[in-house]
Amino acid sequence: MTFDPTTLRRVDNGFFGPDSPSWKVWTAPTAVIGFQRAVALEHFDPFLTAAVADTGKIYSDPRSRLDHTFVYFLLVAVGDTRTAIAASERLMTLHTMATGIEPISGRRYSANSPETQLWIHLTGWHSVLKAYEMFGPGLDPGEEDRYWEECAIAAELQTCKPGEVPRTRDGVREYFADVRPRLCTSERAQQGIRQMLFTSPRNGAGWTYALGARLLSLASIATLPKWMRVLGDFDRPGIVDLAVRPAARILVWLAALFDERGLLLAAPYIAPQAGEVLRKHLTAGPPDSPATPTPSEARARYGTRNRAADTVAG
Repeated sequence: MTFDPTTLRRVDNGFFGPDSPSWKVWTAPTAVIGFQRAVALEHFDPFLTAAVADTGKIYSDPRSRLDHTFVYFLLVAVGDTRTAIAASERLMTLHTMATGIEPISGRRYSANSPETQLWIHLTGWHSVLKAYEMFGPGLDPGEEDRYWEECAIAAELQTCKPGEVPRTRDGVREYFADVRPRLCTSERAQQGIRQMLFTSPRNGAGWTYALGARLLSLASIATLPKWMRVLGDFDRPGIVDLAVRPAARILVWLAALFDERGLLLAAPYIAPQAGEVLRKHLTAGPPDSPATPTPSEARARYGTRNRAADTVAG
């Protein structure tokens, strides 16, 4: 996904604004840990695995897979509404080409299906918050309530059905309990997970990404429940978690001392485009307007899909 970083936050403060928990969580050093977790977990959905595997890109370029997806989530979280709407439309256009047959069930998949999009969305927002809680300062109860409301707002930029998007921690827990019976693993799913967590430098990602991903996986796996580790065939002794958690908290604390820009230290090696988005976020001046429009308002102003539909109707 390409974008012009000079327009990251020109017209407004995006959907959430400077005082939002979303800005706090998505730009913390823990975000890269949480997002590695999210992109690995996505493969437990067989329809998403089929969509990703059929492109073949994750097996030859896992860094781009993580980086491009991370960029989208960051643009929605901290970009202005024009940038976020453009990113959303670009993503949905790309996903229209990702259709086919899921080999386990024999059913047709579509990357734009509401169920698949909700799985992607919630694993992203939940995983980043989980890492922020485990290795960072966490949110207070009021901030967390607002965070899940903001998560639901961000879901409006995808094909998720609004009534199915949980808006509380309990609601998110219920969602994961409901979808657990349909989650599964397969040879292609495990290949995708391992490309995210334990990638080899020989697959095109290079030594820096391979080493960085393996170091991150020490922390990201520590955030996962045992049943997910067993399902993905990457469980490990609990004593490793006991050693990793305090070490990761210290490293995150040290990274945050760099003027809250600790994520930039890892970004060039793990997710360079996401790092550029973060850099522009941290150095952005005030936008033309301090407003935080709703997705429907932003879509009416900047959405090209709406304009195209109006042109055809006219």
